[in-house]
Amino acid sequence: MPNVSLTPELERFAEHCVQTGRYGSVSEVARAGLRLLQDAEERRRQFLDMLASAEAEGEAAGFASADAVAAELDRVIADNARAAE
Repeated sequence: MPNVSLTPELERFAEHCVQTGRYGSVSEVARAGLRLLQDAEERRRQFLDMLASAEAEGEAAGFASADAVAAELDRVIADNARAAE
């Protein structure tokens, strides 16, 4: 098992987590933190995969200019405003 050095601030935080009874040891706190990091990294990977997929789709279908997107949004907003009247 690796030996991990914590900053004084993180050490105080980990000890506080143990003292409040939420965790049984500093090791449990570290494992919980690593699980959160692991989850965040997985969400980041999924997001990057989604971006790559969207980019490939855009390359295949063609990209819309910012002006075209703004015009379409304006049209949708105007149509919804008229429908709400």
